Amino acid sequence: MKLRKGVCFLVIVSLFVACAAVDITKTHKGSFDPTNANDVEILKTRPEKSYEELGTATVSGFDVADVAKMHNALRTKAAELGAHAVLITDEGVVPGGFGAYTRWAMGVAIRYKK
Repeated sequence: MKLRKGVCFLVIVSLFVACAAVDITKTHKGSFDPTNANDVEILKTRPEKSYEELGTATVSGFDVADVAKMHNALRTKAAELGAHAVLITDEGVVPGGFGAYTRWAMGVAIRYKK
């Protein structure tokens, strides 16, 4: 019985700690062919190039040290919409329980105009 409770506890803890999520909500009419995720830029300031917004981006639940994983997850989702970049407008770190902290960010997926 103690073993069963211990296993259940570990499963529940792992669900709370490992819940990284990326959500991009399309806000643009129409569609574009997907871009290569490796070419999608992560920006912290507005680009000088003219662009249009394709969708809002929200990411949460990544370990504080996993900035690259978080950026790559954003690139992958934004590329599906045909984005050239993700402009991060806000980001931070929040307590995730059991002494751990998780990283979050919000922004927009953008496509450069020609």
